[in-house]
Formats: sequence, C-alpha cells, structure tokens
Amino acid sequence: MKKTTTPAILNHPLENIVEAHRNLIDRKNIPQAHPSGLFTKYRYPIVTAEHAPLNWRYDLNPETNPHGLERIGINAAFNPGAIKWNDKYVLCVRVEGKDRKSFFAFAESENGVDNFRFWDAPLILPQNEIPDVNAYDMRLTLHEDGFVYGIFCTERKDPNAPEGDTSAAIANAGIIRSKDLMNWERLPDLKSPSNQQRNVTIHPEFVDGKYALYTRPQDGFISTGKGGGIGLGYVKDMKFPIIEEEFIINQKEYHTVYELKNGQGPSPIKTDEGWLHLAHGVRNTAAGLRYVLYLFITDLNDIQKVKHQPAGYFMAPDETEIIGDVGNVLFANGWIVDSDGKVFIYYASSDTRTHVATTTLDILVDYCIHSPKDKFTTSGSVNNIMQLIDKNLKFDKLL
Repeated sequence: MKKTTTPAILNHPLENIVEAHRNLIDRKNIPQAHPSGLFTKYRYPIVTAEHAPLNWRYDLNPETNPHGLERIGINAAFNPGAIKWNDKYVLCVRVEGKDRKSFFAFAESENGVDNFRFWDAPLILPQNEIPDVNAYDMRLTLHEDGFVYGIFCTERKDPNAPEGDTSAAIANAGIIRSKDLMNWERLPDLKSPSNQQRNVTIHPEFVDGKYALYTRPQDGFISTGKGGGIGLGYVKDMKFPIIEEEFIINQKEYHTVYELKNGQGPSPIKTDEGWLHLAHGVRNTAAGLRYVLYLFITDLNDIQKVKHQPAGYFMAPDETEIIGDVGNVLFANGWIVDSDGKVFIYYASSDTRTHVATTTLDILVDYCIHSPKDKFTTSGSVNNIMQLIDKNLKFDKLL
C-alpha cells in the first residue's frame, strides 16, 4: 500500500504550492469536545480537495507547465467508507473532480484523526457490461465470509428520460470485493424489487446462512416517492446479488428529522445490547433539504427489530459545516471501532469535505438506550422534558 509523497521542487513556480501541501498533510488536529458529551469533533477537516496529491493535479515539468498551473481540478473529497486495515485507519474517499465526475481514492492515517495521505493513484474501478457514468459513496465492510465488500452507488443516465432531459438518472448498488484492498472483483449490480436503490451496505455476518443487505428503495433518482425508509433484504450468493423481497425496518415519519427520507450509513456495529446503526435523516425546510445523523439499535437475534431509537438527531452540521457545494448536510457512510471501544465516525459536511468525530461504544449505547424515543407530537416532546424535570427534582441544588 504505497502512499503518495509530495516531491521536492526547487526554483519552480510550484515550490510554494508544494510547501503548503506538505504543511496541510502534516498538520496536527485539535480535539474539541461537544457540550452534549456524546462525541468529540476536531478543528480541521481531515480530507479536503486540497489534500489530493499534487501529481494528480499539476504537470510538474517546468518545460511543459512554465506557469505552474493546475491542469486537473479537484472540487471535493467527502463521504468516505472506512476500515481498519494493517493497523491503519483507511478511508475510501469519494473524490469529485471539477468535471463533476466522482471517483474513489484510498487515504490512510496512523491515528485516524490527522495526517491522512492518499495512496499513489485512485482506484481503477472494475466495470460491468454497462459502465458506470458516475460512482460514489462507498461502504466498506469486512464480512464473515472473509471478503471486504465495497458497495457504492452506481449512476447511469435514464434511458427512458424524455428527449432533452439530460439530468434524469438511474441509481443502483454496485458491488466489488477484495481480500487485500488492492485487487478488486466486480460483482453484478444489485437486483431488487425497487426502481432505484441508494445507501446500500452489507450486514457483517450471515443471517440464517444468507447475506443481509440494508437498502433504501425509492421510486425516482431524487424522490423516494412511495419508497423510502431503511430496508433489509437477503441474498443467497453475492455472485448473483438478487433480493426478492425488501422489509422496511426504519420508516420515514412525518414531522421528524427523517421526514422526507432516511438511509443507512455504514454497516452496523455489534454490541452486547444489539446492532448499533448510524443513519442519515432528511427533512425539508424553507432553505432546502437538511441532512442530519441519527442512531438506533436493532436486536442481536432479529436484525429487523428496532429495540432503541432516541428522538431527533445525534449530530447536525454546525456553523463551520453548514456551507459547501450542497449546504446544510451531514452524511456518513464510514466508521471504525477499535478493540478498546473507541469509535471513529467519518462524516462529510455539505458534500465538500471530510471530518472525524470520536466517541466510545459505551457512550453510544448509553445514549440509545436511555434517551427518550420520539413521541411524534409537541405534547409528547414536552412530556419527555417533564419526566426528566421530575427525575431531577432532588438534584436541583446542583444547578
């Protein structure tokens, strides 16, 4: 797993750019505890467009690039899948060029919070008979069968779009797998009862001898229509990934943070209390769509059963994260849990840059189990507060 290093260039128009890039990569991050106590954010984004290696963007030959101009522009670096591999924190980053095409590139760090360095070159994604026009939002999961699965959104132009419509698309789940993160096998795209699929990832263990896949069925490319909610389906053989029936395990609900649509983030983490899920929820506002992150726990033995789900969001964009290509968005499709229970949540803000937040499994499980669930009405929300006030009466002297 080679890492890209910045070349030394002296007396060249790019000399200052090289130095600035090196300083960016080497910069130490600064933890900033969140007042909720649920997680710690970090001052600096961990991967941005500016982290992309210079030899991906610039012609380094002074004879053919005497002005030191950028030849291939990078617009954003976001929505990474994540995995702990050879004691390194490895991200599969969605890198978007200024040409709007997204591609995948691996970046790794020794400590998971800073000094992420891209590997030498982007991933050359194997293609099926119908090539991907665009590919993005990879989930990485080490499955019980020994393979690392990469499941991503593959996008192609809708062949049935009206004449002149150059934006209508069909989204589905593309699937690759590997045992070393270097050599990838492309499997057929997912087949399911839904018109389109987004936010698909694989459960890390077999369920009754089958592969379980979390889905998000939807009618259209943007609109979920009659679809929506976090679904679950079963596949007998990943070489023939066919889901015959989908079960919605986490519905979208009126007047919630997941009112318009919701989707699974990374694959869930196994805990003593159940399978811990990180998901995103979307609601509409006068300023446009708002994406936040929320948590829930499903039963260890019945992964279709939600046991605990706190009301509202777990994490939302703050004042430094709300601005970007697509504003007011937090999205996560990668997290890593260490053997000591420390959790690294890799999330993107406003479809532009990648951040990390750290916490522990104990904190996340405690939050899920002991926070009140959504009562779906104003009076229900006030009742939750009143119950906490009553519980705290004998402790009011601490205030």
